[in-house]
Amino acid sequence: MPTIGLMSPGEMGHAIGAVLAYNGARVLTNLTGRSERSVERAAKAHIEDAGSDEALVREADIVLCVVAPALAGEVAGRVTRALEESGSSLLYVDCNAVSPQTVRPLETQLTTAGSRFADVGIVGGPPPLDGPGPRLYASGPGAGELAQLRHFGLDIRVLGPDSGQASGLKMCYGALTKGLTALATELLVAGRALNLEAPLMAELQSSQPELLDWIERQMPSMPPKSARWVREMEEIAATFELLGLPPNFHQGAAALYQWISETDLPAQPKRTSAEIVAELRTNLP
Repeated sequence: MPTIGLMSPGEMGHAIGAVLAYNGARVLTNLTGRSERSVERAAKAHIEDAGSDEALVREADIVLCVVAPALAGEVAGRVTRALEESGSSLLYVDCNAVSPQTVRPLETQLTTAGSRFADVGIVGGPPPLDGPGPRLYASGPGAGELAQLRHFGLDIRVLGPDSGQASGLKMCYGALTKGLTALATELLVAGRALNLEAPLMAELQSSQPELLDWIERQMPSMPPKSARWVREMEEIAATFELLGLPPNFHQGAAALYQWISETDLPAQPKRTSAEIVAELRTNLP
């Protein structure tokens, strides 16, 4: 039975931890300084509090880092310090929506501290306990070792031995799904601002019904995530720019999500796509 350290029990992280615990793994986290909501989530998911980063790395066989992209480096630094202070060795798995060029320096930092390393790109939403969950695409020297967690409820798909492969796949996939959500949001707000909402929606319903249905399913869950998606769009833009591709589209998507994150929408109850468009129209200059 492996012991899994989880950094940290957010929306996706606690759901992954719950699946692992449900299927027989021991799951630890460090709840020091975490919110009451995080403490409640961890307890409900049967995730134990190790009390400190040092205690967590001493006991864990594998540490999964599942945080917002902007926090990936900070958490890697915390685990690096804990490894150096404890003299422990484990498999560190970066599961964050960051670019290949962000992942590789983290691998160097952690392996220098004595860790093994795997890179994971998560495609899909938080997993339920007893049904199909997201795909965890894995690469890097520790990907084969990570694959043992298939026996504990995770859908792990090994891509290859090079760190950055899994993150690259995540960048390409997120470029489509979150990029298309940004594009749809912007054009629908523009249509409303131009007093063309009704004919625009009628045309989309007539010529693009499947796309419109997808937009109306995706948009309601976007506002609470908009602040996290800013950095993901920036990471995607950086990935494309390094390849010689124009980064501008996803830089624009980052700017759109930044604007949305600064409205009242993220703190409001879940809204329909039409309500979100109407609210954003009122926030235009």
